[in-house]
Amino acid sequence: MSRLLIIAIFFTVLLSTGCSNNTSERNPYLPEPQFSIDINLNLPQYGSLNTPGSALLIEGGNIGIRGIIVYNQGFGTYLAWEASCPNHIPNSCSTLKVVDGITAVCNCDDYLYSLVNGALLSEFPENQRPYPLLNYRASVQGSVVTVFN
Repeated sequence: MSRLLIIAIFFTVLLSTGCSNNTSERNPYLPEPQFSIDINLNLPQYGSLNTPGSALLIEGGNIGIRGIIVYNQGFGTYLAWEASCPNHIPNSCSTLKVVDGITAVCNCDDYLYSLVNGALLSEFPENQRPYPLLNYRASVQGSVVTVFN
């Protein structure tokens, strides 16, 4: 009988931790489209991404919502961010612009974002919740960076 009780307690604990309340929410402004793009760093249009600390906006071809920003973090690591401002519904002014290689600015309201970690760097109205940049997965195989979601 005690063995059955131990098993029941074990599964109760296992289920209660597996169903814990996750306080992080998805961004309500941005859908998460499915896509994949191979970026060949040997091609001239992507050559700037060979330099650590550099970033490049890539638009068109159903890549993300308003495009993606790829950032070379150094040591063969690349980050990829959605190019639509995370604090607006996508519109004509919400495409981010790369400023200095490590930051991007929203054309709607001049919010600054870090391309190093996706964080909002500008002050935000206190009565609203700020969202960081939407991150996409990036993997490197030789001279090709694959960004996907």
